[in-house]
Amino acid sequence: MKAMRLHAITDIGENSSPLSSDEVPRPEPGRKEVLIRVEACGVCHTELDEIEGRTAPPSLPVIPGHEVAGTVEELGDGVETLSPGDRVGVGWFYSSCGRCSYCLSGNGNLCSRFRATGRDHDGGYAQYMTVPENSAFVLPEYLSSEGAAPLLCAGAIGYRSLRLSGIGNGDNLGLTGFGGSAHLVLKMVKARFPESDVFVFARSESERDFALSLGAVWAGDTAEPSPAPLQAVIDTTPAWKPVVEAMTDLAPGGRLVINAIRKENADREHLLKIDYSRHLWMEKEIKSVANVSRRDIFEFLQLAEKIRILPEVQTFALEEANEALVQLRRGNVRGAKVLRIGSRS
Repeated sequence: MKAMRLHAITDIGENSSPLSSDEVPRPEPGRKEVLIRVEACGVCHTELDEIEGRTAPPSLPVIPGHEVAGTVEELGDGVETLSPGDRVGVGWFYSSCGRCSYCLSGNGNLCSRFRATGRDHDGGYAQYMTVPENSAFVLPEYLSSEGAAPLLCAGAIGYRSLRLSGIGNGDNLGLTGFGGSAHLVLKMVKARFPESDVFVFARSESERDFALSLGAVWAGDTAEPSPAPLQAVIDTTPAWKPVVEAMTDLAPGGRLVINAIRKENADREHLLKIDYSRHLWMEKEIKSVANVSRRDIFEFLQLAEKIRILPEVQTFALEEANEALVQLRRGNVRGAKVLRIGSRS
């Protein structure tokens, strides 16, 4: 099968090709696993973190990709919940131990043996992949594969971030950065909390215009003060500066939710600029989002079907994965980038 593989940790520059186009054996499903014919795979910022070493794969080469939509092709022994021909999606959650207190409480994302799709196991930048049956989720019928792919990570992690923010209907929410995840969070807020206003902070004027077109009441630069106190802010950027700036905009008792696997070290000098009275006083909180659970993906797909969430997507061929990654590194983001791999549209 065709696959785009990472062979070495490397920085991504303007003319980079961090992934190589390889012919590799088609995988075989093991016990309780399914083989998926991949039709689309989203391109996520976490892939940049993997390639540049901030959350490096434990072994190389590896096939990245954890926003996968496709069709079940074959079943391994013991599979009970899926059948050949089922349309399914796979997210960042590949597996966990299934026995610890975190797994038993539905928080397998915190398990010490958590394994990520496309990092700890080959992912969806390929024509086929295997996955445990309980990490493959039946997709809503209304979604194309290209429309479903970003929902498997950007949407699910956005759903978890929104849940952890603790906002209620009428609370003001801030979003720092406005890419694949944040634009889906805005769609969720408009549907679930119609009395809430969303304020967006982004470096790019095009991202700010995009946010306003989707219903944000205000959009400004990262360093601009919010025109209103915010009960919660969700940060989806790879940098520290937006975190520090967001803390000044929180209302008393407000919560900042950091939705990032890793932060880039080049920007860490902003951490030294935290002033307790300005940034943390008045019972403000900071909470990180660690991975994503099976529950998040399942519940979000149910919500997406109920309110008919459709992501904004820009498509690329599988062989154009490097171009998509360079554009993402450059900051050219409007919605989500998706690799078109199979025949279903």
